[in-house]
Amino acid sequence: MTLIRIPKIWESLENEITPETHYYNRRQFLKTLVNAGIGASLIPLVGCQKSSAQNALENSLNLPKISPLRKNPAFSKVDRPITDENLAGSYNNFYEYGGTKKIWLKAQKLPTENWKVEVTGLVKNPRTYDLDDLKKTFPIEERIYRFRCVEAWSMVLPWIGFPMKSLIEAVEPTSAAKFVRFTSFYDSEVTQGPSFHLGALPWPYTEGLRIEEMANELAFFAIGIYGRDLPKQHGAPIRMVTPWKYGFKGAKSIVKIEFVETQPATFWNTLVANEYDFEANVNPTKPHPRWSQATEKFISKGPGLSWDIKETLPYNGYGEYVASLYST
Repeated sequence: MTLIRIPKIWESLENEITPETHYYNRRQFLKTLVNAGIGASLIPLVGCQKSSAQNALENSLNLPKISPLRKNPAFSKVDRPITDENLAGSYNNFYEYGGTKKIWLKAQKLPTENWKVEVTGLVKNPRTYDLDDLKKTFPIEERIYRFRCVEAWSMVLPWIGFPMKSLIEAVEPTSAAKFVRFTSFYDSEVTQGPSFHLGALPWPYTEGLRIEEMANELAFFAIGIYGRDLPKQHGAPIRMVTPWKYGFKGAKSIVKIEFVETQPATFWNTLVANEYDFEANVNPTKPHPRWSQATEKFISKGPGLSWDIKETLPYNGYGEYVASLYST
């Protein structure tokens, strides 16, 4: 096991936890793609002292508890420790708010009041849900899942939400529905994207699944984490969780779910198709074009402690649930 120090949560984590080359290479690729210059510097928390930044982070995570909370015994344990809550809340991908991991403060601009999720398309029972509807209509439970980023780092997170298949049952897709498109909140005044210039990006952020994938037992909508409502930096108030796929498949802050006949365009696959394929299953034998996926940097403990290198598992360790979806 290789031990490496993690800095305190208010310190910059990006260069410590994930190699700089991953981000610089990604940015350089996009620079070539759109013929635009990309700044490599990070955005500091201007005017914030360590103590005030720490307080702000903790306040962003100190949300109402979800109660009563049933723990699903089938997904109550993972052979790794749960990642420290503050660390998970300060190290996030959320491209609508920037291209670094330090987006948690900017993400607090996300307006979550009176949130609505429209479920439409090829369904017999189209409906628009608010958050109270979701909590009352569907079986809310906690599931502890591995989380694997395409950038070769990983966590273990205690999500709270409901299985996607329960939504399928409620809206009754027609036989013509073969795929599902998930659309994230977008407002150019609020979700301004990365600070470096990339030219035109395919906003809003969209993701997609085959309907068989959405109906799988693992597929999950998260409305909470660590026993509380979902913080904004995690994709409040509702996000996708598909633990056998790379993290970019998990659309955040969902406002629309559409059942469609043909494979939908998705954000990263549209932007860089040879690096971010539609299926995006975790596969240690299929390297990213610019780095290996054979191992991952597992992040678990809090400030000042360590993370370690682990072997990547096929389907992120969930092959028994999903491998049959991809048999030829």
